[in-house]
Amino acid sequence: MKHIIIIGGGASGLVAAIMAARSGACVTVLERMQRVGKKLLATGNGRCNLSNRRLDSTHYHGVRPECVEAVFAQFGLWETLRFFDSLGVTVEEEDEGKLFPASRQASSVLDVLRYEMSQLGVTEVCDVIVQTIQPQRGGFRCVCGDGRTFEAGGVVVCTGGKSSPNLGSNGGGYKIAQALGHTIIEPFPALVQVRLDAPYLNRISGVGLQGEAQVWVDGKLQRTESGEILFAKYGVSGTAILQLSRPISESTLRGRDTQLRLDLFPALAHGALAALIQERIAKNARKPIDFSFVGFVHKRLIPVLLHLAGVQDLQRPCGDLSREEIERIASAMKEWTIPCSGTQSWMFSQVTAGGVDVREVDPATLESKRVPRVYFAGEVLDIDGDSGGYNLQWAWSSGAVAGTHAASRPLDG
Repeated sequence: MKHIIIIGGGASGLVAAIMAARSGACVTVLERMQRVGKKLLATGNGRCNLSNRRLDSTHYHGVRPECVEAVFAQFGLWETLRFFDSLGVTVEEEDEGKLFPASRQASSVLDVLRYEMSQLGVTEVCDVIVQTIQPQRGGFRCVCGDGRTFEAGGVVVCTGGKSSPNLGSNGGGYKIAQALGHTIIEPFPALVQVRLDAPYLNRISGVGLQGEAQVWVDGKLQRTESGEILFAKYGVSGTAILQLSRPISESTLRGRDTQLRLDLFPALAHGALAALIQERIAKNARKPIDFSFVGFVHKRLIPVLLHLAGVQDLQRPCGDLSREEIERIASAMKEWTIPCSGTQSWMFSQVTAGGVDVREVDPATLESKRVPRVYFAGEVLDIDGDSGGYNLQWAWSSGAVAGTHAASRPLDG
C-alpha cells in the first residue's frame, strides 16, 4: 500500500488526508501544534464560513489566480457540498452567498473531518515540526526538528502561510519548499485591519458606520467595497476594509502612495448631498454648525469632517455657511481621504497573500514541477481569496485534488 504523508493538519491537510485514504493510500498527518485543526476552529468567528455560493476565480488573487479553475473543475462547490453532506454536515446559506454548517460551529466541522479520518485509518502525529523533505529511493524522508523521521512514497505540503501564528501557521512550509527548489512570492498579510496616518484617530476610535471605501494607489483607483467601516486607534477595520486590505498591504509594503477614500453617503450623488445639507440648514438656521449635523452623521465624526472641510468656527449659526463651505462639507463626506501606513501584524491577519509560486506547480494536480510526487495545497501556495468563505473553499478543493493525485500517482511514474 502506498504511504502518503500530509504535512500540516489544517483545513487543506485534513481533506487531503481523507481523499488520499479514500483513494487507497496509507496516510499519516504530521502537525506542529498539540492538535489538528486549531485555525479551522477560529474561522468565521467560530461559525465556520465554509464556502460561498458565488464561487468563481474573480474572488482569488496572486500571480496567477486563474489556476484555481483547474482545481475547482475537479472539486468545486457542488463536490464540496456533497463531501460535507456525506460527513453529516447540513449547509445553510446566509447573506451574499456565504455558506455555514447548520450548527454554526466550526468545531462540528472539525469533529466530522477527524471522525472520517479515524474511520479511514489515518494516523495523526502532533507536536512534530517537519524541517526538510529529503528525496530518497522510492520516495521521501521527512526529517523533524526532534530527530524523528517519517518515510513515504509521496508528500502533500499543507503547512499554511504566516497568518495567525498562534494557531499554527508560522511560514515553515516556505523553507521546506525553497529547499526543494521552489520560488516563494514574498508573503504579506491579507484580510487584516488597516493602519492609517491621521491625527484624529483617538477621537473617533470605536465609531462604526456603513459606507463605501476605495483604495487609491499612486493616484489610481484599485478597488471599491461597501459595508461596515469601524474606526480604531490604529486605523480602521470592518468587512469593507478587510476586503480592501490586500491591495493596501501590498502597496504599502512596496512603499507606494496609498490612500483610503470613504464615502459616507454612497446612495447620494455629491449634488444631492449638498442639497440635503442646504435643506437641513434652512430648517434650523440658528443652530450652531456642529450641532446642526447631529442626527445626520455620528456625533464624534462631525468636528473631524468639518475641520477637513475647512470650517473653523463650529459655533457660529449654520445659516451663515456659504455655498462654497456646504460644497466642501459634502466633499468631505463623499471623499474622505486618509493616508494608509500599512496593516496590522500577522497575528491579526486572517489569510496570507503570497507563497509558493503556482507557476512551479501543475495546476491540474498541484504536483511540484521541481520534485515529482511532492504536492502543495491550501494557503502555502500563492493563492488567497476574498472574505466570505473563499479561502476555506480553496483549502477544501486544493486539499482534495492534491490528496487524490498524490495517492493515485504511480511510484515509478
